[in-house]
Amino acid sequence: MKANEYIIVIGRQFGAGGREVGHALAERLSLPYYDKELLREAARQSGIREEVFRNADESRPSFLGSLFGLGASGTVESYTTSAMSRSGLYKAQSEVVEEIASRGPCVLVGRTADYVLREMSNLVSLFLHAPLDKRAVRIVGRGNCATEQDARQMAQKRDRLRESYYNFFTGRHWGHADNYHLSIDASSMTTPQIVDFIVSYLENKK
Repeated sequence: MKANEYIIVIGRQFGAGGREVGHALAERLSLPYYDKELLREAARQSGIREEVFRNADESRPSFLGSLFGLGASGTVESYTTSAMSRSGLYKAQSEVVEEIASRGPCVLVGRTADYVLREMSNLVSLFLHAPLDKRAVRIVGRGNCATEQDARQMAQKRDRLRESYYNFFTGRHWGHADNYHLSIDASSMTTPQIVDFIVSYLENKK
């Protein structure tokens, strides 16, 4: 297969540059790119407000916090606490991931896409990680935090949420190398070098 004939999914630690690499890879291969777009698509197809998907994005449901109300107007956007859970939102989002993948090759970031699409023969899953201090520098540089100390705390919190979300819904262990085709230390190369490395892997993959 050619490099642009794969569905490429990217898992990532917070601040490891997954979105940047995903964008660059999609541009290099002339493929559609999906990240937050998945939430908008899921909201559109399900009739649920996008903000609801954003609030539940990559966050494990808790026993009390997994159910929430959206009002009582009786419209398709209105759910009582007994009608909609984060598990339901995850199912809706996963269906969107499957539908998007059915359209053809693309680049998808996050949303447990490696698990949702695990049966697809042209799937390639990647995981980007980096030392915490290196990620803190990136987080400050892109304006998410004012100090590296705050950035480290943010990265650790977001990683815990992503790990809990992934493990809960997939039964796998987030970030473990055996869940992915490639696990890459994003601090060891520039973004263009990472893209070159991934493309080379795809071109040589049997």
